[in-house]
This record gives sequence, C-alpha cells and structure tokens, in this order.
Amino acid sequence: MKTKAGKKQPIVVISLGGSIVYPYKEGLNGLDVPFLKEFRQFIFEQAKKGKRFIVVVGGGKPCRMYQKAAREVLGEKKNNLDLDWIGIQATKTNALFMAKILKEVSFPQVLDHEPGKKEISAFLNSNKKVLMVSGWYPGWSTDYDAIQCSIFFKQGEVFIAGDSPYVCDKDPRKFPDAKPIVDLTWGDYMKLIPGKWVPGLSTPVDPAGAKAAKKAGITARLLQGTDIANFRKAIDGEEFEGSTIHN
Repeated sequence: MKTKAGKKQPIVVISLGGSIVYPYKEGLNGLDVPFLKEFRQFIFEQAKKGKRFIVVVGGGKPCRMYQKAAREVLGEKKNNLDLDWIGIQATKTNALFMAKILKEVSFPQVLDHEPGKKEISAFLNSNKKVLMVSGWYPGWSTDYDAIQCSIFFKQGEVFIAGDSPYVCDKDPRKFPDAKPIVDLTWGDYMKLIPGKWVPGLSTPVDPAGAKAAKKAGITARLLQGTDIANFRKAIDGEEFEGSTIHN
C-alpha cells in the first residue's frame, strides 16, 4: 500500500527507532550490524547528493532491559521519572555510537537537549551533513524530540522509521487481523493510542509528539526503517510504502 510523499525538504528529519538499531526480539541479541552498514552507506550516498539529516535515535533493547530490571528491583518504589532517565541514557549511547560510525559526515556533538539558536546555527553553518540527536527530557519518546527538531529547524515533516511501515487500526503485535491505515489526520491517530505517556510505551508516535505535531502542523511519514530502498523513495519525494499523518 503506497502513500504520496511530500515535497523534498532541505533537511530530512528522521526518528530512527531504537528497535531497528538494537532489536528487542526473542533470540536476537546485539546491534543489527547488517542494517547499520546499509544505513551508513545510504547516508553517505545521500550526503554526496547534498542532503542533510537530523537523526534522532531511540533506546531499543538496552532501554527496555534496564527499565524492566528497574521495575523488578524497585517494585512499588519505582517511578516513571527514574525510568525515563534510564531510557534517555540508552538513547545517548545509541546516538553517540551512530555519530561515530558516521563521523566523516556527522556533526561531532550529539544534541542531547532542546536546541537554542547557538546549536541550530552551529549545525547549519557547518559542513557536516548529519546531526545526531538523543533523548532530551522525561515525559515523551524520541519521536517527540524529532518533531521538535522539525519545528526548531523549520522543516515541515518528520520520517518515523521504525519496525512497522504503517499505522494500524489496532496493535498488530497483538491482533493478526489489524488493518493498515495509509492516510489519516492527527485527530484520527490520537484516538488509536493511549492519551498519556508511560516509560517504554510503544506506539508509532507517542502522545506528546502527536499533540505537538498537530499544533505545529507537522506531517509525519511512517515507514519501515530497515527497508532502505523504500526509505530512499520517501525522502526523494516518490510514492512509498507507509502511512502519512497530517492535519
């Protein structure tokens, strides 16, 4: 099922799911090295064409493992603030790792907080093609941070590159008969997800991110992050396999 892509953006903002960098699947341990090699080549190829990227990286399996362990150790003493900070640290590790494997084209510092004029100007005026971003603060996922980057850097859209290419009418991991939705509004989308964030929540876009995108008029394009050929079509403004959420 294909969806229309938007206009080519000066900067491609990507929320790269931690679950495809460091899969959280039974029997799979460690980073997805074949994907990372392919993604690295893809970024270099696009950078040579003049494209620039802001890539926000999720926490993946390490985030879930540490949060699960903290819940079990602390029991009733656990709190969401602590769990969020644990998850944020995992995203920082992943973002630093990605910055290093892309060091030829990546800005040297990982953006680990809401950018001010100084940080925005430093990247825009550099000759680097990629800015790696980690999680920032508790209360939302890295999808929210990617949407905020779209706002701060004055881009109209964000690519949500996760392990599923579509928004579905119900959780496809629990319901085999879940149906994909190719095109929907933010209002429709928010009816499908929980209204409140909890650490470790897994939705295509978290509640805080969805609200921010709706308010700012940001379009989100969802696709399967490991399908590089489809990724290329999406950022080149061609039809691609995935879902689009907009106002």
